[in-house]
Amino acid sequence: MEAEALNEAIAKARAVMLRAHAPHSGFRVGAAVVLSDGAVFAGCNVESASYGLTLCAERSALSAVIAARGSLAADAVRLVVVATEADGPTPPCGACRQWLVEFAPNAEVLAVARDGRSASWSVAELLPDAFTGDQLP
Repeated sequence: MEAEALNEAIAKARAVMLRAHAPHSGFRVGAAVVLSDGAVFAGCNVESASYGLTLCAERSALSAVIAARGSLAADAVRLVVVATEADGPTPPCGACRQWLVEFAPNAEVLAVARDGRSASWSVAELLPDAFTGDQLP
């Protein structure tokens, strides 16, 4: 991915992070999903007092893609940027990893910390031997 597109995705993830609703944890997260056609969709975490009902930024951004585009081909998502105010790069939680396996299996995931440090993984590295719909009867 060219540097300009990557910087735009990081900027969008950071911008939407600032709109996160995180009154309980104070841990704001923004995500930007970059599609193979260059379109970028963003989402932020939205917390609930019942933590299990909280929507993570990655799932919020993937939901925005699906709402706009419908179902996705396996290679539709090229990159998922996750931005936080943490001291180090923060990878997606387990629930988000499952969503990534199902909706963005071929994507790169890039986590960017407050100071700009980053780490990246393939979805397969984040969730090896994942459960997919292939196992269902």
